Amino acid sequence: MNSDSDLQIAGDILEVPHLLQPPREHPATVADFVGLARAIAADRSQWAHLVRYDATTRWYHRLRTGPGYEVWLLSWVPGQGSGLHDHGRSSGVLTVLEGALTERTERGTRALCAGAQRVFAPGYVHEVVNDALEPAVSLHVYYPGLTEMPMHSGRSACAAPATHEDVDVVTA
Repeated sequence: MNSDSDLQIAGDILEVPHLLQPPREHPATVADFVGLARAIAADRSQWAHLVRYDATTRWYHRLRTGPGYEVWLLSWVPGQGSGLHDHGRSSGVLTVLEGALTERTERGTRALCAGAQRVFAPGYVHEVVNDALEPAVSLHVYYPGLTEMPMHSGRSACAAPATHEDVDVVTA
């Protein structure tokens, strides 16, 4: 029996729960990690009460861990930035929860407003800055968990060699 016949018999496949893939307990694909970030972003009760703003340094809080991954919450007051860096062997999903951030890479500058997501591979070099006049909050999912964040001091983002292409910009 081919899948067209199955669909004609079943109708809308989303209405037949036994035909759907069971939800995974833990993310395993890039799409799963993007979905995890979106789900956390949508549920302010998971993170809003934890946010703190620090005028002297970026504030961060590990929000969740799972098998091989970590979820971090960061706040950025105007003018704060990450410095040019990569994430070692970790891939990541950056989601802007509130405010706006600017990402600079060798490929250019990108404004990221609330709801914007960036997906990146290991070795991706970038700098994230709050160039706005209001504070910002972001969510970062790393797989595997972040064990290093090599800084690329002394070079501007425009001159930084990106060892891997960025995957995509995803907007909510």
